[in-house]
Amino acid sequence: MNLPITREKAIEVLKSQNPEEFDFIHYLMSEAVMREVALKLGEDQGYYGVLGLLHDVDWTLTKKDVKTHLTLAPEILKSMGFDSEFIENVLSHGYGFEELPELKDKVRTKKIEWALAASETLTGLVYAYALMRGKKISDMELKGLKKKFKDKAFAAGCSRDIITEIEKTGLTLDELLECGINGIKKIKSEIGLE
Repeated sequence: MNLPITREKAIEVLKSQNPEEFDFIHYLMSEAVMREVALKLGEDQGYYGVLGLLHDVDWTLTKKDVKTHLTLAPEILKSMGFDSEFIENVLSHGYGFEELPELKDKVRTKKIEWALAASETLTGLVYAYALMRGKKISDMELKGLKKKFKDKAFAAGCSRDIITEIEKTGLTLDELLECGINGIKKIKSEIGLE
């Protein structure tokens, strides 16, 4: 799958918006998890990775008024040369959210959409668990993360329903959790984890 820009250019665009540190960490983690998921699914890692990296491309510009999130993304992505399919994939992670009027009635129907929604949502759970463990991810294990996944009070903002959408792609929840750990482990030094 051809991408109109390099990963470096995508990072440049995100940084030009002066995102808050945690938001930028979320973009990097989403990219890392999506790359692992692509590997498991036999899909294009570069494409999945950039999709994860840019899925919230307008968040810095819209976060003060959440209902506008993903309304600026199409134009931003179009100006970067992305096609309508990539743009629709980005928008799909907002499907079903009451806060997003234009997307609340839409439903994800494709493997790449389920993968993105599940992966980017999982990042919050993995990161919260790493922080709880003194910022350590290097020795994080599946069973510990799975325990936190089952504890609905832990990282309560991470929708378990969205994370389990991964099963619609043919991957199991355990496989996604492993992708989360392995992907984020690879970038730990970039995001302040050990």
